Amino acid sequence: MTRRPEDAPDPRPVTPGLTHLDAAGQARMVDVSAKDITARTATATGKVLLSEAAVAALRDGNVPKGDALAVARIAAIQGAKRTPDLIPLCHPIGLHGVGIDLTVADDGVLIEATARTADRTGVEMEALTAVTVGALALIDMIKAVDPAATITDVCVQEKTGGKTGRWTRP
Repeated sequence: MTRRPEDAPDPRPVTPGLTHLDAAGQARMVDVSAKDITARTATATGKVLLSEAAVAALRDGNVPKGDALAVARIAAIQGAKRTPDLIPLCHPIGLHGVGIDLTVADDGVLIEATARTADRTGVEMEALTAVTVGALALIDMIKAVDPAATITDVCVQEKTGGKTGRWTRP
């Protein structure tokens, strides 16, 4: 009887406690095929700190390059979709939804991304990538008004699903 590759155990032992390294200390992609498919979500946030002039330009719709918030929103969604192309050991998963909220505040723009899937691994990296790529696109759109724009405080706020269930930032 011929053994199928999917039936064969991974011959490389894992370094104890470090799931993404084999026994030789080399990076490896974790095998998630035995995990249950569950509904999973992750919400990440971040901020782009901006000058008063840049905030005023966003509020007044006077950004020289056009609708900076619309571009940032689309870029954030596209970033979530391309996460496994950017993060070397991130599993490609089917995204079932990505929601992006951009809020203009007095000191900049707050970005919140929520990614959703029903898969074997979480969507934290997709949510984080969405926030970061959205922030980068916003900076690209506003840099003529504020070359000192700064991305800050990018982090996961909450995740749900999988074996560990719900986690919320304390």
